[in-house]
Amino acid sequence: MSAAQSLLKFAWLEITGLCNENCTHCYADSGPKGTHGTMTVQEWVNVLDQLADMGTLDVQFIGGEPTLYPNLPQLIEHAHGRRLGIEVFSNMTHIGENLWDAFQRCGVKLATSYYSDAPEEHDQVTQLRGSHRKTRANIQKALDLGIPLRGGVVATRQGQRVQEAVQDLTGLGVQQVGGDRIRAFGRAGQGAAPTINDLCGHCAHEKCAILPDGTVSPCVLGRFLSMGNVLNTPLADIWGGPQMTAVAAAIEGVHGPGAARCTPPQFLPMCGPCGPCVPSVGHCDPQEAGGAPDAPTIDASV
Repeated sequence: MSAAQSLLKFAWLEITGLCNENCTHCYADSGPKGTHGTMTVQEWVNVLDQLADMGTLDVQFIGGEPTLYPNLPQLIEHAHGRRLGIEVFSNMTHIGENLWDAFQRCGVKLATSYYSDAPEEHDQVTQLRGSHRKTRANIQKALDLGIPLRGGVVATRQGQRVQEAVQDLTGLGVQQVGGDRIRAFGRAGQGAAPTINDLCGHCAHEKCAILPDGTVSPCVLGRFLSMGNVLNTPLADIWGGPQMTAVAAAIEGVHGPGAARCTPPQFLPMCGPCGPCVPSVGHCDPQEAGGAPDAPTIDASV
């Protein structure tokens, strides 16, 4: 079955481009100057209804920082009412009591990025003083409340304490920790044009991303590839439509048929790591496991 013919099982919903952190490797180029985009709350509700009607199983609210979106509790409630599985990918620095309540009542799962066990190194990556302290405290709070949480460690620079970050998360009780290298999208691209080659190859296969302006992309990293826009076309017509078919064919032309590479687990809850992912390796690609790895897209020393 081709990507264009597969069931849409999972969708990233990028509800905002606003973030209180300003990570140098951010694929979405989000930050304190970002906005919530042009999608209204009702348009996001309509998207959730369309996904539920299409038989989608899970959604992930992402950003930017989704907890900064004031109507996130309403969207969580609606998704839960439509029996969609829900995960929120958050930097875990800005969670009010109303959100903790919604997380518990609606069976929300959480995912977060974590860069080091050393506060100053983590804060260097996020460019937000005190982010490590807040993130770590809220990871502990989520676990204490019984809220499932995944962690992802991205190697952004040489000498980064990635192994220690993993050990710190597992010591807190986080049971699933993935790793990845940085990929040349958004600010991490340092001005270079994004390419299909730096995607994992799973894009558009049973999954898509919907961005703050309504654009439907094959994944959050593949945001430079548009398959349509929910503001002018029903999602059911976009999925499997000619524009999606063309995008899926372009991805397959680069990566080959089937999902050949491992999807970074910190971005995708429906696909776990293919084995023990070791962040210090600098990549998560089984094609590279048998020999010398290809040069990373972004030098980890930057």
